[in-house]
Amino acid sequence: MGGAAQLRVEGSPIQGLEVVSLPVHRDERGWFKENWQREKMVAAGLPDFRPVQNNVSFNGPRGTTRGLHAEPWDKYISVLSGEIFGVWVDLRPGHGFGSLFTAKMGEGEAVFVPRGVANAFQTLASNTVYSYLVTEHWTEAARLEYSYVNLADPDLDIPWPISLDEAIVSQADKEHPPLAQAKPVQPKKIAVLGGNGQLGRAFAQLAKSDERIALYTRAQTDLQSPGFAASLDLANCSHVVNAAAMTSVDRAQTPAGSAEAWQVNAVAVRQLAARCGELGVPLVHVSTDYVFDGAQREVDELHPIAPLGVYGQSKAAGEQAVLAHTGNYVVRTSWVIGQGNNFVSTMRRLADQGIAPRVVDDQVGRLTFASELARGIMHLLDTGSAPGIYHLQGGGEPASWYQVAREVFALCGHDPDAVQPVSTREYALDRPHLAPRPVNSTLDTAKLQATGFAPKPLSDLLDQFLGQNRVTS
Repeated sequence: MGGAAQLRVEGSPIQGLEVVSLPVHRDERGWFKENWQREKMVAAGLPDFRPVQNNVSFNGPRGTTRGLHAEPWDKYISVLSGEIFGVWVDLRPGHGFGSLFTAKMGEGEAVFVPRGVANAFQTLASNTVYSYLVTEHWTEAARLEYSYVNLADPDLDIPWPISLDEAIVSQADKEHPPLAQAKPVQPKKIAVLGGNGQLGRAFAQLAKSDERIALYTRAQTDLQSPGFAASLDLANCSHVVNAAAMTSVDRAQTPAGSAEAWQVNAVAVRQLAARCGELGVPLVHVSTDYVFDGAQREVDELHPIAPLGVYGQSKAAGEQAVLAHTGNYVVRTSWVIGQGNNFVSTMRRLADQGIAPRVVDDQVGRLTFASELARGIMHLLDTGSAPGIYHLQGGGEPASWYQVAREVFALCGHDPDAVQPVSTREYALDRPHLAPRPVNSTLDTAKLQATGFAPKPLSDLLDQFLGQNRVTS
């Protein structure tokens, strides 16, 4: 690796480890370089790295060798004087575990080292000065999360320019374990608020096979508590998913319900977004079709919001608070079906009890199963999709609540003609606190699908849900 004429970021065989070529301006006085310049480097392809600590290592003799250490944070390393032979080994769980990358570095190079990748170097010149910026403050507690690999591991067969027998190596580094015994560095957590809700329970299912997901119930994180955001410990979190909300649409029209809706869906969300912003943790906020007035048959992410009732208004305010901070996501959805009280479970219970319900036939949209909603959110995070607003809704043709009810009755082995159609106006005659609802709740999901997300067939999901969630009186 030689000096670079312009700033350039290139990948490596280790996922997320980026090699940076730095412009170095030289004259008879010496040289100058911008060792770290966030705006330019992010534009060139580095992650939006936000260091909080800068460490510098002076290495007197040639052949000084340090590592291999994997810390629970991201690092940006560079040489301020001299030259090194750098070594990196991936210690993150998965198919890349044990991957090796090496490179010589001078003043014109830097490397971004993602969390969980072990780092080592050997000085190739005397009086080498080595710098590294990190994204977490060092603490004694953090040392417990370190992982190590032996510099002389024969399985790695690192081509050290200077034999380790002749190099200067600390006794501690000599005693590190071989790769076969190295502790994998677990990824940061994805904190999911609202763990007892329909979406939270869907995330709980994913958590059985994904150790990153950490659920927080209302007992642990209550959005009605004034200081809840300040008490959140997000030091080891890569993202926060806000699946908590006040969703009682009709009660939100009452004085007490309105106060709760504004506190949970707007005020608390603003506090949460501010807290995440302070710590540089992206927030994924789940929103709703109720931010629209339903005048259009189908709406995309750019359609103007125009909520009809208090619930939609409070959710719209929450959206704006989240989007005020860069790097956040708003995921709008509708007609959520999961474990807990929902329309499909109610229709199933009424069908089994022989009750013929009256169901509105002039509100049209699509069901969204909580399992799909959780899967879609994880897809956005795992693919590194750009932050912003996304619509996530079940597939298939839009249908009215009446049509959905008929299908549930039929799938449960009951006569779908038992379901009676009724207009929203008629349904509301004896319900004074019934909230206004969008007539159309169909969301355009093309933006999400362009990221590679393929929704599962709605008919299969409905049939599976009814088979797994028999509701009794």
